[in-house]
Amino acid sequence: MNQEYGREDEGDFEPEATRRDAGDAESSRASRGWWDRNADEYQSDHGAFLGDDRFVWGPEGLDEADAELLGPAGGLKGLDVLEIGAGAAQCSRWLAAQGARPVALDLSHRQLQHALRIGADVPLVEADAGALPFRDGSFDLACSAYGAVPFVADPVKVFREVRRVLRPGGRWVFSVTHPFRWAFPDEPGPEGLSVSASYFDRTPYVEQDERGRAVYVEHHRTIGDRVRDVVAGGFRLLDLVEPEWPEWNSQEWGGWSPLRGNLIPGTAIFVCERSGTA
Repeated sequence: MNQEYGREDEGDFEPEATRRDAGDAESSRASRGWWDRNADEYQSDHGAFLGDDRFVWGPEGLDEADAELLGPAGGLKGLDVLEIGAGAAQCSRWLAAQGARPVALDLSHRQLQHALRIGADVPLVEADAGALPFRDGSFDLACSAYGAVPFVADPVKVFREVRRVLRPGGRWVFSVTHPFRWAFPDEPGPEGLSVSASYFDRTPYVEQDERGRAVYVEHHRTIGDRVRDVVAGGFRLLDLVEPEWPEWNSQEWGGWSPLRGNLIPGTAIFVCERSGTA
């Protein structure tokens, strides 16, 4: 039931797919290893769609230039922005082109090497989203396009860290696989249109090696869970965007496709604002 944005093959061994508990440390270790192993293929397969300096929120192709979920592009100049789960820093390059001062953070060393390969004067930081290496109130905005949030066992911990490094009134916008998709097989064709599991089953999806060690972990939260997590993390939810599949987009990407995208939501984007002044 893997719903991950950009899932690729593991390589020499076929991991066992199962549903079991996976805590913070195991999930973080699995994510770092998975992305280090798969970054090359991911960037090769999807780099053209993502672009070198494009800010796209998900496989539907919704551009921040059009959506303005962080605010009008003209108002980004001079703002300090943290991108979490930045990959090769494509979104951060777009932000820099608008005059913002982005910092691109990712757990994967190999993904950040691709950011260096593409090039741009954007600071790169290798760190876990649950322990951000920044002072309180360092940023005006924070964003994440399918980065970190679906793969952490404790999203509230991440949200509280994001709140800590944001200035009062700062906006936090993140996209994830739409929770509704958890109930469906991760297939782009007709077989992906029939419910096969309970939407309310929060047991993590885990791929593990022959020794039982997790090599990939994805955590499910319902829409209600996500809203409660946002509030518990110290934010107000301003908007929940569910991008429709555009006519121009004919690609299949993992379980995303025009067939499914025209019938069921694939991405959920949460637009949040830091609450409180302390």
